[in-house]
Amino acid sequence: MDPRLNYFGNALATKVLKHLYSAGKVVSDSTLPESVQRLVEIRASQINGCGFCTDMHTKDAAHAGETSIRLNLVAAWREATVFTEAERAALELAEQGTRVADAAGGVTDEAWANAAKHFDDDQLVALISLIAVINSYNRINIINQQPAGGYQVGQFG
Repeated sequence: MDPRLNYFGNALATKVLKHLYSAGKVVSDSTLPESVQRLVEIRASQINGCGFCTDMHTKDAAHAGETSIRLNLVAAWREATVFTEAERAALELAEQGTRVADAAGGVTDEAWANAAKHFDDDQLVALISLIAVINSYNRINIINQQPAGGYQVGQFG
């Protein structure tokens, strides 16, 4: 599989990605726990079918010390006992925020209240922003058919 175009080598794309990266950097520097950030990135990427982001974020999470058991169970987090209540709340918010088109009501009040029990306002802002940013990256990669499997940890700096 080849990408439709060399998106990462395009000057205009570089300008677009610079702004997405900057938004992502604000989130990664926030107080939202890194493990929550990685799980949310992986789950949204799985839902969207973005192989490139799923590959990248699982490899980055493993490199940061995430266990293979937890990584393998992200897609089935509801039936898994390896996630904290805060992680489960973040995963639920990520799923509902990602499945806006097929989730008739969008994000439910129950999912929001559960997340708000575990995260302060700044962390909630970071979580909302992370969901938006990863969905943007997913869409770029899906539209471009960016192939998965070749990502190397640290490849983008």
